[in-house]
Amino acid sequence: MTARAADRARYDRATAHLDAPLAIVDLDAFDANADDLVRRAGGKPIRVASKSVRCRALLERVLAKDGFAGIMSFTLAESLWLARSGFDDILLAYPSADHAGFAELAADPKLATAVTVMIDDPAQLTLIDQARDGGREVVRVCLELDTSLKLLGGRVRVGARRSPLHSPAQVADLARAVARRPGFEVVGIMAYEGHIAGVGDAVAGRPLRSRAVRLMQATARRELAERRAAVVRAVRAVVPGLEFVNGGGTGSVQHTAAEDAVTEIGAGSGLYVPRLFDNYTSFTGRPAALFAQPVVRRPGVGAVTVLGGGYPASGAAGADRLPVPYLPEGLRYDPQEGAGEVQTPLLGSPADDLLIGDKVWFRHAKAGELCERFDALHLVEGDRVTATVPTYRGEGRTFL
Repeated sequence: MTARAADRARYDRATAHLDAPLAIVDLDAFDANADDLVRRAGGKPIRVASKSVRCRALLERVLAKDGFAGIMSFTLAESLWLARSGFDDILLAYPSADHAGFAELAADPKLATAVTVMIDDPAQLTLIDQARDGGREVVRVCLELDTSLKLLGGRVRVGARRSPLHSPAQVADLARAVARRPGFEVVGIMAYEGHIAGVGDAVAGRPLRSRAVRLMQATARRELAERRAAVVRAVRAVVPGLEFVNGGGTGSVQHTAAEDAVTEIGAGSGLYVPRLFDNYTSFTGRPAALFAQPVVRRPGVGAVTVLGGGYPASGAAGADRLPVPYLPEGLRYDPQEGAGEVQTPLLGSPADDLLIGDKVWFRHAKAGELCERFDALHLVEGDRVTATVPTYRGEGRTFL
């Protein structure tokens, strides 16, 4: 029996009393992935990206481990909810235009101490001030650096379109603008290198593309390490008491941790290890989050149909954004139908061994987005479900 076949047998036994559709997290794999992230971080604390987890119970579990400290959230409403739930170190990774949320933040000492908001433009400070509604608490802010690699005098750009702040002078100028405004304090710098941390460099069947990605990433790492260090020096000249410099992502943990300027690493997808993280030379994780769909039809030889399953991930549309049939091994989509809204035909010889009601296990393309489809995660240890915990959706929280 292969390792994957053994996993299928475990998952089927663990959930035999549960009807699909359902989602699980294999805690043995989750914990092993967490330990590997800590090893790769080389002693620097890991701030957990909540968008890649979207389950309070699992955030609590990973933050109880040595090597993890703090949350990187994705909306202000989520940040305030987590702070009220007892989490006390939350970095909002994206700028917000949530006026009501900023009014709450500026009026509550506990929230203002626990939550740090992201800015990359003085206009965002103005929006916060306009939203204060009399609140006088000092708002903690983090400055975001654009990590993109610019070539040929800026005519070629590699990386996400995030912050407009690219140079040390630009980031230092914004730090000075914050220092001149009462009610704000610069406490950190964030620089997420998505083109390094979030792009696989060993794509099966694409050797030339993979080599090109590795060359690009090596160039980008060198350029960013030098520029990030210069940015930190420039900002510390304005804000000597800077508390943290956040960088990284699951795919680049060990490289970013090696930079002296970086004090903490942001990562989250490496806990669940969705399918988009199969194609890396820098690490190999264990799939920990899966979902099961039930077989409801057997339309012919070498074919079964499962209920639902059309759960695409965000990003540029493409086959790599679809879930992948994972267990039993050897199933594939019908190219004429793909992953469907209410039914999904699957082809391949393993289909002939599946009966009506059997489970087919899938892996989502991205990490936490799976939790937007399910209100609970069944936590599996060995061949038993030892707990069932709500996702954000299960707690009535759909932030985006």
